[in-house]
Amino acid sequence: MSDTNLHPSIQAFRQFVQQHPKLIREVRQNQTGWQPYYEKWVLLGEEDPSWQAYKENEEQTGRADAESQEAGKEMFNKVMGMANQFDLEKLQGHIHQLNGALDNIKQLIAQYQGVKQQLPAKKQAPTFFHRD
Repeated sequence: MSDTNLHPSIQAFRQFVQQHPKLIREVRQNQTGWQPYYEKWVLLGEEDPSWQAYKENEEQTGRADAESQEAGKEMFNKVMGMANQFDLEKLQGHIHQLNGALDNIKQLIAQYQGVKQQLPAKKQAPTFFHRD
């Protein structure tokens, strides 16, 4: 349903909720509905001090952004450190060994298929069931 079809008070409540992100998290974590909060909002209004607990400060938001950026940089540094430790010659040697093993497996399969084709096909005698 689009926002234009909603009642104006519901649209105002949606805007209020967008300004209070902790309220969104609480509803999702507790798996409660929006109805009790909407009723409280209608009765108490937006200026009630009880809503301050759900509002994030700009400082908290900035700190969270800085922490996520720092974590991203740390992860990037770890990945780059692991990439620097790769020995490409060893990796190439392992790939060469794996390729040789696969060639051996192919040869074994080809040998077994050749032996299977050389064996004469067995003729199965019909089985007769006797009734007593």
